[in-house]
Amino acid sequence: MLFTSSIFLAFFATFFLLYWLAFKNNLRLQNLLLLFASYVFYCWWDWRFLALLAGSSLVNFLVGKYAYRASSPRLKKVYINIGIIANVGSLLFFKYVNFFIESAVAILSKIGLHADPHTLNILLPLGISFYTFRALNYILDIGKGKLEPTENWVIFFSFIAFFPCLLAGPIDKAKTLIPQLAAKRNFIYTEAVDATRQILWGLFKKSAIADNIAFYTDGIYKTYFASNSSTLLIAAILYPIQIYADFSGYSDIAIGLARLLGFKVTQNFNFPFFAQNIADFWRRWHISLTKWFTEYVFTPLSIHFRDYGKVGLILSVLINLTVIGAWHGANWTFIIFGLLHGLYFIPLVLNGTVNKTKKPGVKNWPSLVEFKNILLTFCLVAFSFIFFRSDSIANAVQFIHRLFTTSLLEKPIRLSYSFTIFIIGMLVLEWKSRTYDYGLAIVKTWPRAAQWAFYYFIIFTVFFFSTTGQNFIYFQF
Repeated sequence: MLFTSSIFLAFFATFFLLYWLAFKNNLRLQNLLLLFASYVFYCWWDWRFLALLAGSSLVNFLVGKYAYRASSPRLKKVYINIGIIANVGSLLFFKYVNFFIESAVAILSKIGLHADPHTLNILLPLGISFYTFRALNYILDIGKGKLEPTENWVIFFSFIAFFPCLLAGPIDKAKTLIPQLAAKRNFIYTEAVDATRQILWGLFKKSAIADNIAFYTDGIYKTYFASNSSTLLIAAILYPIQIYADFSGYSDIAIGLARLLGFKVTQNFNFPFFAQNIADFWRRWHISLTKWFTEYVFTPLSIHFRDYGKVGLILSVLINLTVIGAWHGANWTFIIFGLLHGLYFIPLVLNGTVNKTKKPGVKNWPSLVEFKNILLTFCLVAFSFIFFRSDSIANAVQFIHRLFTTSLLEKPIRLSYSFTIFIIGMLVLEWKSRTYDYGLAIVKTWPRAAQWAFYYFIIFTVFFFSTTGQNFIYFQF
């Protein structure tokens, strides 16, 4: 059930009316309805994996409760470790077991040993990377004494399965979302209007930009060996824009839907294409995941390696970003993607400028220095996304090799003028809105007639230029 489908519109409209009209004055029934709707939403993809989602919720609910009540720190640690093993084990099994088997066979073959691989036909449960990390945050924070577990199973199960954010985030912390589930929500008209505006912006980015760019990038990456260098360069530039429009579009819709239900969830993107170095980029890109890894992976590593100075910090960054790359999927291309970003950090660490990014002011356009930094950062990111998008490292290397040939001067594939204008318009509007939480927010400062004219234009483009229901890219992770 895609956010961009008519089925979801009917589903959400029915749920919304029941949520605010029938159950407005009964918090428990409101939460039960939310949980039921979340499970219906998940079952629409594949009902067989509902047991895994509910089972994960039950295990983490019980582990959190018993860990908090443990009679000794040692027993508490045992419960926390059980929760970690259950969550990480589930993720490793469904996401990486075939990758480990195939990698082991490949290594053995290189040293002259031949093995008969027996891979498993495992279907990756939708959203498992996201709801597992949400559950891990709950368990780890209880273990550190940062959080008291909830005794209300409906609230906890709703936290894990919260349908606006279930399939691709944001990855909200328990201390962010659980208190909101436990408190009475009120419908605020002005908040609902702004939430609808954010949803509209997300639909525009997904339908009018991301899905139409995919028509070009998918074809070029499939036939890169037959394309000239200028066409490959276009694909390398377009894919980061595609994945941004797709994923931030999903995030805007998810955040907007949550706001319509009275929840404030984590901002997931903060205009990353305006970042002036790679550290600034990761503070703006997939923010909820970056913060998760910073707290639970990078910080412990940096403390462990602190006696090694900058070398220890570099090692911590490399491990952290390589693991972030691996989080995306069972392919060496994602590991290389993360490692590249870790390597990009090294000059910043050596110069001591990781946390010294000068933010652009409120002026209309970036200065020449800012524009140079923004362009350089984008080029580094675009290069890394060649690995992210390619099916294998060999394909990525061949793509890069073909990128730097004399055919770079030849005429590239012709692009549609409409979505080229949409891309430029998106970037300009988001630059103007960079002090807000999302790109369309600046429009509310325009004269009323101009606002409505622009809204109608966005709605028209969403319907007229949308393609037939393409999945969001991050559903595969």
